[in-house]
Amino acid sequence: MDPYCNVRTNVPSIFCVGYSDTRVLTTHELSKSVQQSHSQLAPRHLSQLASEYPSQRIEMGSCESKNVANPAVRAAQPLPKEPEAEAPAATPPPPAESAAEELPDRGPTPRESTEPAAAQPLDLVPEEAAAPVDPVLEAPEETREETPARDPAPEETPSPADPAPEETPSPVNPAPEAPEEETAAPPAPVAPGDHEFTLKPHANIPLAEGPVMVCILDGWGDNEYKDEWNAVHMAQTPIMDGLSTVPNRWRSVKAHGRAVGLPSDADMGNSEVGHNALGSGQVVDQGARLVDIALETGQMFEGAGWKLISGAFAENAVHFIGLLSDGGVHSRTDQLYGCIRGAANGGAKKIRVHILTDGRDVPDGSSLDYIAKLEAELASVSEGGVDAKIASGGGRMGVTMDRYESDWDIVKRGWDAHVLGKAPHTFTDCGEAVKTLRGSEDKQVSDQNLDPFVIVDEEGNPVGTIEDGDAVVVFNFRADRMVQMSKALEYEEFTSFDRERFPKTLFVGMMQYDGDLKLPANYLVTPPAIMHVSGEHLCKNNISTFACSETQKFGHVTFFWNGNRSGYFNADLETYVEIPSDKIMFNEKPEMKALEISEASKEALKSGKFKMVRVNFANPDMVGHTGDLPATITACEVVDKCVGELIELVNSLNGRWLVTSDHGNADDMVQRNKKGEPLMGEDGKALPLTSHTLAPVPVAIGGSGLPDTVVFRDDLPEAGLANVTATTIALLGYEPPSIYEAPLIA
Repeated sequence: MDPYCNVRTNVPSIFCVGYSDTRVLTTHELSKSVQQSHSQLAPRHLSQLASEYPSQRIEMGSCESKNVANPAVRAAQPLPKEPEAEAPAATPPPPAESAAEELPDRGPTPRESTEPAAAQPLDLVPEEAAAPVDPVLEAPEETREETPARDPAPEETPSPADPAPEETPSPVNPAPEAPEEETAAPPAPVAPGDHEFTLKPHANIPLAEGPVMVCILDGWGDNEYKDEWNAVHMAQTPIMDGLSTVPNRWRSVKAHGRAVGLPSDADMGNSEVGHNALGSGQVVDQGARLVDIALETGQMFEGAGWKLISGAFAENAVHFIGLLSDGGVHSRTDQLYGCIRGAANGGAKKIRVHILTDGRDVPDGSSLDYIAKLEAELASVSEGGVDAKIASGGGRMGVTMDRYESDWDIVKRGWDAHVLGKAPHTFTDCGEAVKTLRGSEDKQVSDQNLDPFVIVDEEGNPVGTIEDGDAVVVFNFRADRMVQMSKALEYEEFTSFDRERFPKTLFVGMMQYDGDLKLPANYLVTPPAIMHVSGEHLCKNNISTFACSETQKFGHVTFFWNGNRSGYFNADLETYVEIPSDKIMFNEKPEMKALEISEASKEALKSGKFKMVRVNFANPDMVGHTGDLPATITACEVVDKCVGELIELVNSLNGRWLVTSDHGNADDMVQRNKKGEPLMGEDGKALPLTSHTLAPVPVAIGGSGLPDTVVFRDDLPEAGLANVTATTIALLGYEPPSIYEAPLIA
């Protein structure tokens, strides 16, 4: 039962996290509007609805929209200004009398105190300014998730333990190798006490009178391949197409590789590093690179985390749990091999590996290749007298790797297989397990959706249950999809599912996945500390902020945006709204929650309470990850309509806006050879691409409140996502902090 609602329904809800309480809002009428003709329903405010239905969930149902003429070009240019009315003063609401119940920890989300608070409506619109909510377009569904590396790393970053076969297609959009002299050294770290947070008025751009909106279209790349496999290109997107024609207010920036702190320009960007860069304005070494350094220098084997697990080497087993992939989004196989060798060299007698198959960040069907390479690695260490085997597995989307507490059953299936040795399928060989579970070619199951399985010996006994005294290493470096399993492995008091038994293990993560929760308490590699992020600057300057997305990207627009921090910088100035994602394959409903996100953001804009509004639409990324081209096209179209409505509203408020993305994905949906030609399977059908791309992403600026003189500079051809941060601060009318990458406008 969801602790935030009194009634469990099949209707999505809106979590509003703001100020000092957490509220759930629901409406019977708007939930009906998804199925009924919206023209029969008068638009109503959330605050109205919540007061009438305080104990039910409010679904932000889609409503039919008026046909809006393409506002793209005029949206990017100033509109004729009406006589200015004095805006009502934005007064922060008084603190709640009692603190809110703690959020069910969704990984990287804000957490408040554990005291329950009375349900309150989301009162974003002052009564005196109340106006009907603009109807939302009824549009198709879309969504997808962040996942780089589809192809093996090029020769510049060989993986000795996991070489890429020559026949594997090279990255779709290989970025040219940057000369060393062009790679600028990151700014020297600034001590917390030495940093000046006060923002000074911009020399050329006046302070914004209306709100400033930053809109992130997750997974929307600007790809060189403008063909039938590019969903962004094939979609009917009059808004974004119109913005692209506005001179000097449309450009692209890099969203992969070194531009976002990854080891090489062969590394795909992803939502985590992308939002880190967008929120911090800085390029910092990221998870994969930090692990590489720790392995290369040997620092990993000298740290406290490694010393902890070495206590199990002599008498107990060492278990490695994680994604078996070299996609570089969550994990890399060469890093797993480095850990296995380190354990074997350190005296480990028994090693067990619990794999999660990918098919998302790498080509679907590649799991058998990764298993063969892993088995070869285990055979190699076994020659030295180590008992090394694969013990269990399953597909990443249904086993272990849930995030934001979206579905604890996913984690339970992993617990049962990895820890208890229980699963609906048992096999004596891992390769045979995957072949069987994938099924026949005409109805093949994707690697990412494989059922959980356990490897057993000839007597039918599991070969690798986790017992008291064993060491457990979760080897993913990315946080969001390992937070929940870490809780199950670490917390003695745990109620999310019945673990049956709780072995006392020596548990470490590859990194610490949640700094606020100190979870896990022990880890092998220290996470990056990103200081002086934009959200902190805004709060220090009394600038109010609203952030909104659905569950799949809520952590990105909050936690990752804020430099890998949970919670608020200032609860009186910040409001975060999470709209729960549907628990379905996203290509089944490609509009996802774009319409609800748009509605919530409109209310925030109209309220006059927020100077900065940031919005993330998950559709192009999450639907793109399914490999379903028609659904991804629909996803892009829905998002485009929502962007148009938001831009029109911002313009009516004399505001300014910036539209961008965090990485590519929907922009290429087919695997390609080195010439860029689509690869075909034996059945003659194109091989779908489900991972991120190396494509740059668009950046567009505009707004009726933005002077005509504000245009993009032409001296930053190599700009990346981190340059966007300073740009948004400049749009507010302030000089960006000197430690940030240069703004795209001057």
